[in-house]
Amino acid sequence: MTEKVMKMNISDAEWEVMRIIWTLDEVKSSEIINQLSERMSWTESTIKTLIRRLVNKGLVKTRKKGRAYIYSAMVSENEMMYQVAKDMFAHMCDMHKGSLLIRLIKEIPLSKSAINEIQAELNQMEQSAPESVPCDCLHNNQKHHC
Repeated sequence: MTEKVMKMNISDAEWEVMRIIWTLDEVKSSEIINQLSERMSWTESTIKTLIRRLVNKGLVKTRKKGRAYIYSAMVSENEMMYQVAKDMFAHMCDMHKGSLLIRLIKEIPLSKSAINEIQAELNQMEQSAPESVPCDCLHNNQKHHC
């Protein structure tokens, strides 16, 4: 499924639907509609269209249980977030990724256990990290402003 995630673009609205599905694991369309119509003020038809798009993209599977349809994710939330972030970082200068990560870490809510895990990973990475990371924006090491 990783390859499918790497090639898949989903809209902000589709992300909202996926968040509900990831959180509730297996969910009826009525539950998705209840959650999103309250939180986002979307109509039932809009939400059903978003669900259908996600099914067509292969990110959500559906099964019928009685008269209800049950939806579940075909890709994990962690994998989807990782691939989107990795793709975003691939478009950025290597030299500036560290400062962006610092800014993000300052702004996002993190638990103590997540902070400890990040610190442990950074301590391990520090052992083999280079003194500096060069700019990778230009092909032939031209003079630049990075």
